[in-house]
Amino acid sequence: MGRRRERFDATRQRITEAAFDLHSTVGPSQTSISAVAEHAGVQRHTVYHHFPDLTALFRACTEHGMRITGIPDPASWRAIDDPTTRLRTGLGELYLYYRTNTRLLGNIVRDMPLMTGMGGSEAFVERMTEMFSALAWGWPGDAATQRLRMASIGHAMSFETWRSLTDRDLSDAEAGDLMLWLVTTVEGGREPSDRSR
Repeated sequence: MGRRRERFDATRQRITEAAFDLHSTVGPSQTSISAVAEHAGVQRHTVYHHFPDLTALFRACTEHGMRITGIPDPASWRAIDDPTTRLRTGLGELYLYYRTNTRLLGNIVRDMPLMTGMGGSEAFVERMTEMFSALAWGWPGDAATQRLRMASIGHAMSFETWRSLTDRDLSDAEAGDLMLWLVTTVEGGREPSDRSR
């Protein structure tokens, strides 16, 4: 029984790794059950035996990817009391993660509109939410300032923001410094649209 379970787990892992490889190279929208089966060297029915649908397969793929890609864990950020220092640290780690996994994340961001309703990325979304919560905590200011600051932090954390800045020849550190400046210089009182009045 133990050997059969080992074989089962090994096959499941091989299928998961095949899906992750395809997400990294061709993207989720091209990662069909047939493509995964071929890449893993198994039959389609074997994939379905382990994963009843693409959502279940993508969920396993996401969790595998999070284990091996070095996605930041924001728990250590919460130990940093100063929100500016915490943001600098967090963006540094997040931008390194983006740099290391640019092709994979680019494929995922590109294909997201095609995968609406698919599911499977819940663990990743939860981790990004945890990061935002850690970076958004402890900033001073009135409600208007906080509203703008939270939007600025969310913008700074975006993969598309990082890619846009680094595609324009900024280093990761320069991109982080620019976003840090944006967040720390936010002022409340008047909304941006009010300034032209």
